[in-house]
Amino acid sequence: MNSIHILKRFGFHIAQEQNSIYPFSPVYKVENKIVKRTQYPLERATNLVNYITYLREAGTAIVTPVKLQTSNPQQMEDDVYICYPYIEGTSYKGVDQEIKQAGELLGTIHSLSSKDNVFNLNKFDVFDFTYGEVDEHMKEIERYAGLYQIDADLQGLRKLLYQAVENQETLQKASLTWVETPHDYKANNLVYTDSPTLIDPDNAKWIPRTFDVALALLLFHNELSSAPNRVFSPQEWQLFLDGYVAHQTFTKTEKETWNEAVLHVFFR
Repeated sequence: MNSIHILKRFGFHIAQEQNSIYPFSPVYKVENKIVKRTQYPLERATNLVNYITYLREAGTAIVTPVKLQTSNPQQMEDDVYICYPYIEGTSYKGVDQEIKQAGELLGTIHSLSSKDNVFNLNKFDVFDFTYGEVDEHMKEIERYAGLYQIDADLQGLRKLLYQAVENQETLQKASLTWVETPHDYKANNLVYTDSPTLIDPDNAKWIPRTFDVALALLLFHNELSSAPNRVFSPQEWQLFLDGYVAHQTFTKTEKETWNEAVLHVFFR
C-alpha cells in the first residue's frame, strides 16, 4: 500500500509518494506528525492504545495517538497504522545523565504494570528453541566469520546457545515477575528534552520483567548513530540499573536466573 493512500486515510493530502524515515518499516513524517505501522489486528492496536494512554495519564513521558477527524488507529488490509505527534528534542548521546534517566523511565513504566495483564497485551511465548535452530544459526555465523576473517570462539558460542535451549524450560516455569511493557526499549526510541520521552511503544507485550531489561542491555545502543557502537560498558550498565532500581526491586529468583534470561533474549 502506498504512502499517499495511507496518509489520506488520516486526513493528510499529499501529491507525491513519501519515503519512510525508518529503513526497516514504513514510518512517515507529515505536518509534524508521524504515521507508522502498529500492532495487527485492530483489536491488538486498540489494546496498545489503552495501555499507553494509561501510562501517559499516570505521568509517563510516552507518545499517544493524536486526535484526528478520522479513526486513529486504522486497519488497512493486512496492516494497522497509527498517527502520533512528532516529538521535538535531541537524540541520545550516551552521557551519564541520559543513561540513568533511561533506566528511571523503564523502571517507572514497569512499576505501573498490572499484575495480570489487564490490557490484554500479546503474551511472550518464545520458549521453544531447538538444537537444530542453533546448528542452522551457527552455519550462518561461521560463514560470515570466515568471509570477514573474524577470529571468534565459535565452539564456545555454540555451547552457550545449546545452554539457552537447555535452560528455557526452567525459565518458563520459574516464578518470574511479568509486566506490561513497550518492549523495544532502545536509545533510538527515546527523544530527550530535559528527560527522555518514549516515541515507539508499538511492540508492547506481557513479558517477564528481566527479559525486557535484558533486551535493553543487549540492544540499547543498536540502530542509533549518535550512540556508542557497542553494548553498555559495566559502568554505563550500573548507571542504567541505578535509575531502574529506584522504581523496581528484583526478586531473588530474578537475580538467580539473570544470566539465563540474558542468554535466552540473546538467542531470541
